Amino acid sequence: MNDQELVRSVISGNEKAFQVLVEQHQQMVLNTCMGLVHQRNDAEDLAQEVFVEVYRSLAGFRSDSKLSTWIYRIAINKSLNFIRDNKRRKLFRSFEAIFGQGQPNVPSENWSDRPDRGLENKQRRERLHAAIDSLSERQRVAFTLSKFEDLPYQDIAEVMGLSLASV
Repeated sequence: MNDQELVRSVISGNEKAFQVLVEQHQQMVLNTCMGLVHQRNDAEDLAQEVFVEVYRSLAGFRSDSKLSTWIYRIAINKSLNFIRDNKRRKLFRSFEAIFGQGQPNVPSENWSDRPDRGLENKQRRERLHAAIDSLSERQRVAFTLSKFEDLPYQDIAEVMGLSLASV
């Protein structure tokens, strides 16, 4: 079943077709969200939100681009909105902690049997995430699609609505 037939089938109410759509794009969406938000639980929550949005908005899909490109855009937008909202929440929590109206946020950690190895991996991950987060929003999206999703530059240009040279 090609993308157009799949979309028509989902719009007509075929739940099995929507399940096929999710199965075809689930890993791509999860990887994209994970590449941007860096936390598995958050990425999984965002992936669910992406597919809810896909289901709600599928009737508006115009087939101007590939279905996967459209879904990538939704995943990227949901992830970037989550990052923006999360930054605001963290700022608010830090103000509360400074002025004594809340407890400082202490992250809970799962420690492995080898704390030294776990700590090294955690530090590497934190440095990598900090480097990725220091990129501009567009660079971060392009990097994520390239390195985590292994998309060719032409597809990245299409997803981001940019020229190939810009990517």
